[in-house]
Amino acid sequence: MEKSALQIARAAYQPKLPKALQGAVKVKEGEPTQSVADQEEIKKLFPNTYGMPIVEFVPADEANTTRMNVGIILSGGQAPGGHNVITGLFDQIKKLNPENRLYGFILGPGGLVDHNYMELTKEIVDEYRNTGGFDMIGSGRTKLEKVDQFEKGLEIIRQLDIKAIVIIGGDDSNTNACVLAEYYAAKQYGVQVIGCPKTIDGDLKNSQIETSFGFDTACKTYSELIGNIERDCNSARKYWHFIKVMGRSASHIALECALQTQPNICLVSEEVEKNDMTLNQIVDQLCEAIAYRAAQGNNFGTVIVPEGLIEFIPAIGRLIQELNDLLAAHGADYKDLDKEAQREYILAHLSKENAATFETLPEDVARQLSLDRDPHGNVQVSLIETEKLLSAMCEARLAEWKKEGKYVGKFAAQHHFFGYEGRCAAPSNFDADYCYALGTSAAQLIANGKTGYMAIVKNTTAPADEWIAGGVPITMMMNMERRNGEMKPVIRKALVELDGAPFKCFAAQRDLWAKETCYVYPGPIQYWGPSEVCDQPTKTLALEQAK
Repeated sequence: MEKSALQIARAAYQPKLPKALQGAVKVKEGEPTQSVADQEEIKKLFPNTYGMPIVEFVPADEANTTRMNVGIILSGGQAPGGHNVITGLFDQIKKLNPENRLYGFILGPGGLVDHNYMELTKEIVDEYRNTGGFDMIGSGRTKLEKVDQFEKGLEIIRQLDIKAIVIIGGDDSNTNACVLAEYYAAKQYGVQVIGCPKTIDGDLKNSQIETSFGFDTACKTYSELIGNIERDCNSARKYWHFIKVMGRSASHIALECALQTQPNICLVSEEVEKNDMTLNQIVDQLCEAIAYRAAQGNNFGTVIVPEGLIEFIPAIGRLIQELNDLLAAHGADYKDLDKEAQREYILAHLSKENAATFETLPEDVARQLSLDRDPHGNVQVSLIETEKLLSAMCEARLAEWKKEGKYVGKFAAQHHFFGYEGRCAAPSNFDADYCYALGTSAAQLIANGKTGYMAIVKNTTAPADEWIAGGVPITMMMNMERRNGEMKPVIRKALVELDGAPFKCFAAQRDLWAKETCYVYPGPIQYWGPSEVCDQPTKTLALEQAK
């Protein structure tokens, strides 16, 4: 396979490790833990993996030479750095004992169930060091939650003499890892399960997980593109650019990109929900900024829109919830009707309040809300072109204001959605180092007999050799939530905290950004050069840790 100059040079990069992981390692155990909420229910569901202590790795006098084969699974959407979790795990298990073997299950959790695997040798692993993507073994979205899946997986685990499975994924995947760990522990099968925190959305974090891997690289990738658009915007001075960025459940990406690039406007879904804003109120807010800038002679600007915004507008959120229930119960009656009959069917079956909201939506958006569903029955928000919806509504509102003499400018919009562009970028130095340390930590958790843990690395705004590595029981992060009509144990998603330092920093500056042109142009990710340029963490992480 032909390689680019960057790929060749990047393959030689040796990720930095925390001091505690550089030599022989032992475990230092903390106090027993409990779940973030619903302690009794979680304890009842996970009696064998509940209440375990947080662990930290510290230097040891003697190396662990444990003999162990390990299986690894990439689960869910891609995130930069996944390959470095694998290389860190591979290097560490080989360092512990050269006889140890690593098996990759192909295309996600389904590979475990279907016995689809490959041994990851040095020749294979070396091809993927410090690269983006999940293409070494592929990823998938099969959920591991049924006994027959666990037992089917056990067959190949026994056949390959695997001691532990490492699942690299987000909150749902790590919830599945916890369920699998509990099942194997209850059955006393002797199979360990370890998780690693992955998601570019940044919503898998808490008191123990400072950031999920991939967030750093994805935000820097999007911010480069947003900065490029801002420079074009400030050069042509004739367009308003509406830029949607990934982040269905949380606005961490939108907020981080705003902190890096200082656009005129950045919407934050969590604030919209808290203030019970309607779609019309959001449009009015946007139009006020557009009209102000037009009055100054500036008929241009940039707006960042989080992917999940539409679900956070309370009236639309309530509508979506009722639509989900309605279509889950009566989807078969509905799907064969023609377009107009489908619309009438929905209006006839919705509550009065939600029917009124449905009627106010543009026809294409209303149709997207009532048709497309993901495998879990949820609206596929990434398919809803929120950026185009907002710009179209702004255009109509500004035309009204022009007649009333409230607006004197010209409005023309450009639209962008940055999603897949950031998921498989070559990882930043931060993510390359962080992921390598996570993989190394996962190996040490296995060697020290742990199961039901997630590998963690803390103190991440310090230089890498000062990072603190260890593990946290996955049950510590869980609570009960309603999913598909049932109460289920899940890892609690971390949304943007409106009283947190990152949002407060943004809120203190956004009025100025709306009026003036304060754009910042971050440029591309740098891999070589001064540490303050190449190894810097996200603004979010620095603000959260007050550094």
